[in-house]
Amino acid sequence: MPTVQQFIKALMYLFFGPHEVVIMILIALEIVGLFGLFKKCGTKPGYALIPFYRSYVLARCAGRETEGRVVFLTDLVSTSIAILNIFVGAEGSNLQLILLTVTAAVLLIQIIYSIRISLGLCEVFGRKKAWWILWALVPSLPALIWGYSKKFQPSRQVDDFRADALNTFSNTHISAMEEGLTVNIESRTVPDFFKRKYLLRDIHMYIKPSSMVLLLGGSGAGKTTLINAINGYERAKADITLNGENVYKEYKKMLYNIGFVPQQDLMRGNDTVLHTLNDAAALRLPLDLTAEDRRNRVEEVMGIFGLLPVKNSFVSKLSGGQRKRLSIAMEFLSNPQLFILDEPDSGLDGVMARALMQQLREIADSGKIVIVITHTPDRVIDLFDDLIVLAKDSHRTGRLAFYGSISEAQKFFGKQSMEEIVKAVNRKEEGGEGLADEYISRYAEVQHA
Repeated sequence: MPTVQQFIKALMYLFFGPHEVVIMILIALEIVGLFGLFKKCGTKPGYALIPFYRSYVLARCAGRETEGRVVFLTDLVSTSIAILNIFVGAEGSNLQLILLTVTAAVLLIQIIYSIRISLGLCEVFGRKKAWWILWALVPSLPALIWGYSKKFQPSRQVDDFRADALNTFSNTHISAMEEGLTVNIESRTVPDFFKRKYLLRDIHMYIKPSSMVLLLGGSGAGKTTLINAINGYERAKADITLNGENVYKEYKKMLYNIGFVPQQDLMRGNDTVLHTLNDAAALRLPLDLTAEDRRNRVEEVMGIFGLLPVKNSFVSKLSGGQRKRLSIAMEFLSNPQLFILDEPDSGLDGVMARALMQQLREIADSGKIVIVITHTPDRVIDLFDDLIVLAKDSHRTGRLAFYGSISEAQKFFGKQSMEEIVKAVNRKEEGGEGLADEYISRYAEVQHA
């Protein structure tokens, strides 16, 4: 059984590292210094009091968040090993040898990443890189100097993810309309270490019935996240209404009014077209529908999508275009008012892709809303009414860079092709022009006007 002294010693390791008086004083001075430094960097000074976490916050002040995560985790591991060593106590044992080896490896990683954080601090505070030596050997000294000397001021503030550095939110909330789709997304977040990561922010739009809308954006801009937020699959902090009905509050009911066709279908190759649609009808159509009405609806949908000639064919024997039409037909069975399709023309040649898009155009013309993601929009752009452009801002958050007609988009971006528009908002490291922040800001001003 561990003694009281061992337990106290373990607590000392947990909160202060080595427990010698001098070391404790230096740690206390470092905490005081970090208190002032954190305040300068625009984050909560009290974080300096939290063991382990203060290293992570210091890394954020340095613009080295990834390194901060590594140091945080290695701090936990090394402290856990130290505490385990106290309780094991058998010097020279194989277990202690293993723990010693692991500790050495962890400390090496800590040193490397701590140096990176120190160099980041030098960059943020505009100081010579040689300061990293003091940060590595006696961190309490630079922490006190940098924390309280007026000569040491950071060039940037820590982004605490409660405000956007652009400060370009439209502050626009669109009133829910009785017809059409109204989208008011304040944010869509996911847990990310000790904070929330924003995937989407400040997206407001109204799409009228009989519209075919192109959803455009580079890789990682948030297109899939947006459509999942709209259809309720992944809920955001938002108000989404379709024909006056709240999608989130009436989710079970709205499932039949929203059709979503993913890029990859999940159809079984050894089923026939008719069998596939009958199975889909059992899931998508109301339970109180008679068997005859269900059969009639399946026949009607096969006729709409040109599948009657192949209704007894196996899915595995269908052409690419037929298979695409079948996956769309499955969702169309419930006669949804909103139809969302993720790359329905993927893998199709130009002729087949256009034929499929023309069919979607006819669906939109029947009074429905059709939203399409495609990586080859220019070959069918004449079939679309409006364009949604999503872009990653400087914090890699999906934002609305534009929503309006095709002609308005061409004028807004000063580009004729959709490919050029995507290139304009893509980051430079992705082969783009890196103008996302500029267009997000301009569009926010347009919305606010």
